[in-house]
Amino acid sequence: MSLTGLLSQLLEIVIAILLAPLLTGWVNQCRALLQNKRAPSLLQPYYMLHKLFNKESMVADHASRLFRSAPYVKFGCMVLACSIIPTLSTDLPLAPAADAIALVGLFALARVFISLAAMDIGTAFGTLGARREMLVGFLAEPALLMVLFAASLISHSTSLTTIVETLAHRDFAIYPGLALAGVAFTMVALAENARVPIDNPTTHLELTMLHEALILEYSGRHLALLEWAASLKLFAYSCIGLALFFPWGVADAQAPLAMMLALPMLVFKLAIGGFLLALLETLSAKMRIFRVPEFLATAFLLAVIGMLVHQLLAR
Repeated sequence: MSLTGLLSQLLEIVIAILLAPLLTGWVNQCRALLQNKRAPSLLQPYYMLHKLFNKESMVADHASRLFRSAPYVKFGCMVLACSIIPTLSTDLPLAPAADAIALVGLFALARVFISLAAMDIGTAFGTLGARREMLVGFLAEPALLMVLFAASLISHSTSLTTIVETLAHRDFAIYPGLALAGVAFTMVALAENARVPIDNPTTHLELTMLHEALILEYSGRHLALLEWAASLKLFAYSCIGLALFFPWGVADAQAPLAMMLALPMLVFKLAIGGFLLALLETLSAKMRIFRVPEFLATAFLLAVIGMLVHQLLAR
């Protein structure tokens, strides 16, 4: 393990933890401006986290250890997911574990824990949200795997660092299969982060909410960790999209000084991606919950078609 690799790994973790709430604030600000509303402060997520950490955490008397430990498990899974995605450099000590299947497994582990914790208290909203969350995950995880596999066909490896290195050093070319995978990934990212048209993160309507129903019984530091984990998940999916479809600007293992340019490039790409996400949410309308399986099934089919198209064109 080289010193440069250790520093780049620690820098990626720190950047993810610090920038994730800022990305959420940027998306919320852009969305409000596009809807002709008064935009909240860019630092509003930080203010919210500070307020929640200073409040007392209220827990039901019959809550089990699972309910208390779920926020920490989900936050840890999201931090680990962000740490294995090459956002600044491909020289990462965790690169051998940065596999596509392992990444999807981290998202699945966090989902299982928070869903079980929502049902632990026994409230109707928690059980409702847990069932909807598992439904979305059951359909979104295979689609995400197919997207990652479509990108791995180009690099002949499921390692995220290998995929980024291969795509970043190839001559610019349009891959039809990767374009279809990009559309599928956008649909999966919207569903996994509870964004419009799957869910509306700004409402608490019991008949439509997904993510908010899971965390209604949390407060204080537990709720702060869950909100922070949600921002980290959005940050992780944004970095996955940038790594797969816009890998330029990521430093190589042989060029540690390039990380000085990789950080402003990452911020620039995240700013553009956040604006496009807000624009997409503004132009879309929330769909009925019964249409979500059709939406995610379409994403899965697009990813599979992308794999088949790449295989046919490669012959």
